[in-house]
Amino acid sequence: MTAIDVLLKRNHELEDKLRGDRSSAQPSMHVAILTCMDARIRVFELFGLIQGEAHILRNAGGVVTDDVLRSLALSQRKLGTTEVIIVQHTSCGLSMVTEDDFKDELEKDTGLRPTWAVEAFRDVQDSVRTSVQRARRSAFLPHTDNVRGFVYDVHTGELTEVE
Repeated sequence: MTAIDVLLKRNHELEDKLRGDRSSAQPSMHVAILTCMDARIRVFELFGLIQGEAHILRNAGGVVTDDVLRSLALSQRKLGTTEVIIVQHTSCGLSMVTEDDFKDELEKDTGLRPTWAVEAFRDVQDSVRTSVQRARRSAFLPHTDNVRGFVYDVHTGELTEVE
C-alpha cells in the first residue's frame, strides 16, 4: 500500500471529517500563516486552529518568496486577511545547504540550472527578519502593519517572537 493509499484510507475512516466553519473561503480570524513544509510543524495544533480560521501557506523554509507574496496579495485583497504570521523553525533543512551547492547539484543531475532562489540561510532569526521585511515592504499587500515573525523550536515546541 502506498502512502497516498494510507492517507485516503485514514480520510475515509475519519469520524468527524469537517470541524469548523466552511461556509466561506474568508478565514474567520482574518490571518494568514506562512511556515515551513517540515512535517514536524503541526500548524493547526500549534495555534489551536480549527478549519476556516486561517489561511495556511507552506514552502521550504517558510520564507517570503514571490509566490508567497502572490498568495498573500490574494488572501488580503480578495479574502479579507489583515494579519500575517511567519513561522520558521530550528533544525531547518535550508540551514544545512548553500544556494550554490544545491543549484550545482541540480545542474549536474539535470543539465539545467534553476532560475529560482533556494533561499538557504545560516541563522533562522535573520531569515525570519528578512521574510518579515519582504512582506512589510511589499506594495502588493495593503495590510503590512501586523506582520510578525517567530521561530518554532521543533524539539521543545516553544514559539519565540523575533524582533
